[in-house]
Amino acid sequence: MNIQLTEKEGFAALILRLRAEGITDKKLIMAVEKTPRSRFVPHAYRDIAYSSRTIPIECGEVMEGVDLCLQMLHLLDLQPGQRVLEIGTGSGFTAAVMAAIVDRVVTIDRYRTLSAQAGERFADLGLDNIVVATGDGRGWSDEEGTFDRILVTAAFDDMPRSFAERLVSGGMMITAIGEPDRPQSLVRLTKIGSRFEREDLFPVRFQPLQEGAAAIL
Repeated sequence: MNIQLTEKEGFAALILRLRAEGITDKKLIMAVEKTPRSRFVPHAYRDIAYSSRTIPIECGEVMEGVDLCLQMLHLLDLQPGQRVLEIGTGSGFTAAVMAAIVDRVVTIDRYRTLSAQAGERFADLGLDNIVVATGDGRGWSDEEGTFDRILVTAAFDDMPRSFAERLVSGGMMITAIGEPDRPQSLVRLTKIGSRFEREDLFPVRFQPLQEGAAAIL
């Protein structure tokens, strides 16, 4: 398989789909172009790296299809100079795209294996504005302080009000809300004062946010 050709063809097809969805943000498109997605997917799935299908990765986890990934980033309205917290590193692709736009990304995963592999990919691509940590993201805090944007690729049963403390005034958070066996909605939460203003976007199906770091993997 010619990886470079597959990469170019996949990227071109993705751009057409994004335009059809009304996503024409040049910053986001340039960031995706700088981030070869085939470097983040298992070798056996490189031919569908740019598809809308979920892709299995290590630790029994999956990568969301690239279309959903970029829809979420578009909705976050990423801007240069921002600081972003991501909960759910996975392969590291989403963090790498964000890092090509914003000033700093802190990305957390409960699986040490995924955190380590993502860190290696970031180093290979020369991305030195990403901090990688292991945990569930709820109790994690250090000198990083507050963030302009938060992305959580997992679902909460109800409003994650405690995360308002981690956002600057006017900051935004994208996550899913809904119980595992009930309909879930991707929502955009904007911090107004000490509370969230909620905007329901579209149905999704994410795994619930689990507590703590994984004991083994």
